[in-house]
This record gives sequence, C-alpha cells and structure tokens, in this order.
Amino acid sequence: MTTPGKKIRRLRERIRLDKKTFILYSVLRALVILSAVRCFLMQNYEGVALCILSLLLFLLPAFFETKMKVDIPPLFEGAIYLFIYAAEILGEVNHYYTLLPGWDTMLHTINGFLCAAIGFSMVDLLNRKSRRISLSPLYLAVVAFCFSMTIGVCWEFIEFSADQLFFLDMQKDTIVQTIGSVMLDPTHSQIPVRVSDIVKTEIFTADGGTVTVSGGYLDIGIIDTMKDLFVNFIGAIVFSVIGYFYESKRGKRTAKIAEGLLLRKYTDAELEQQEQEITQRIQEIRDEKASRHRANNRGDGK
Repeated sequence: MTTPGKKIRRLRERIRLDKKTFILYSVLRALVILSAVRCFLMQNYEGVALCILSLLLFLLPAFFETKMKVDIPPLFEGAIYLFIYAAEILGEVNHYYTLLPGWDTMLHTINGFLCAAIGFSMVDLLNRKSRRISLSPLYLAVVAFCFSMTIGVCWEFIEFSADQLFFLDMQKDTIVQTIGSVMLDPTHSQIPVRVSDIVKTEIFTADGGTVTVSGGYLDIGIIDTMKDLFVNFIGAIVFSVIGYFYESKRGKRTAKIAEGLLLRKYTDAELEQQEQEITQRIQEIRDEKASRHRANNRGDGK
C-alpha cells in the first residue's frame, strides 16, 4: 500500500527530472517553509495554514502529469510555481494585495493568460488524438479564450460567496467620489440620481455606532470584480492570439512561446523511462539513508 508520504516523495522526484525547474521549486519551497516558521513564531496560524496549502499546491503540476500522462513544459511549470508563491505567500501572507497597488491586477492578468494556455492545450490534445475531428486554429483560439474567461468568472463567484458568507472582502472595496443610482430617485421612476464630489460617507448602525469613510463613497466590490474580469480578458486574448498563430504555423517567435506553454501527451516509452528514473532516484536515496544509518551505528559502537 502506497502511503501519502511515499506519494509526495514520488511527486518531488518527478519534479527533479528537469534541473532548472527543480532549482526554482526548491528555492520557492525553502522560502515558503521560512515563511511558515515566521508565521508560527508570530502566532499567525492562518499564515501557517496558507504556507502548508502552498506546499501542497506546488505538487499539483507533477500530480497532473502523473494522472493525466501529459508533459507540462518547464516554462509553464515554473510560471505555475511563481504564480502560487506570488498569490498565496506574497499576496495573502505578506499582504501584497493591500500594500502594493496593482498586485491583484497583475495576478489576474497572468491567470487569464495561463488558463487560456491550459484550455488551448486540452482541446489541442484531443484534436490531435482524434481521427474524425479536425478543428481550425481559430476554433481552438476561441475555445481557449472562453475557457479562460469561464475560470475567471467562476473565481469571482467564489470571491462573492466568501464575502457574503464570511465577510472576507475578497472583492476588495474601492473609494469613489461620484455615484449614480436609481435607488436615490424619490419618484421611483428608475431615473439615476448622480451624486458628485463625495468627500465623506457616514454609516450608522442599529446599535448607535458610527463608521466614517473618508475620501468618498465605499464601492462594495463591483469595481474590483469588473477590473479583474477585464484584465483576465486581456490575458486570455493575448494567449489566444499566440495559440492561433502557433496552430496556423505563422511566426517562429509565437511558436517558440506557445511550445513553452502548451501541454503534450507522453508516449508509452517516455512514461516508462521516467518511471525508471524516479524509481532509481528513490532507491539511491534509500541507499544513502541506509549507509548513513550503518555509519552512525558503527560510531555509537565505538
């Protein structure tokens, strides 16, 4: 029976197959562990949980390679590691989402780009494997775009649900100075009433408390949501164009970029060779541990 520890060890050895990717993985993994220790010492247990989650997410590319028998290119795999670290450790644990304006926008743009690459790869793999269906480059590009936007919309659903149920403010609020709303129309005839040059908003609670919003009116998440979807749209469009030119065999530069981001199916021979390399590496680790253990025992005997 394969234990979770053995499964994780095999996934880590699979990552080791590409040297540059493994170096990046090792550096980011060490940084996450250091962040976890720092959070623990500061009694920030939520941060510790996010660090543990990040370590598990780092194993996802190798897990999908194993289960789906696909090759994730080193460039794409490295981008996934950096994205996870930027979103979870820098964004959530180190509060970059609030400290650095545009951090969330940058990540949503990258997310749109990467999700379009995943969508394009999935359909492209099926298209190449099928003998009956031959999809045009334009169709593949449109599907990749739609896949990316669907992922972006689903994520906004998650943020909205978390805000409504747990008041987490994942859809970050925005201070605005001008609003227009039909709710302010006293005639109830759906005529938007515009309020400009707002400098302060007073919020009164049922228990007599007062909260002051300085600088304007507090927009509850809608601007952040639409901005996230818009930059996701830009990222999706960019890769869809790259994928279109790659599939239609136009332009060596776009082909090189696409090849570094598109998944491909492993052959049986490649899978067998990888399995042999992983098994050999795990056996070498076991031999090294056994050798150290024997050496320690001899030292204790003396």
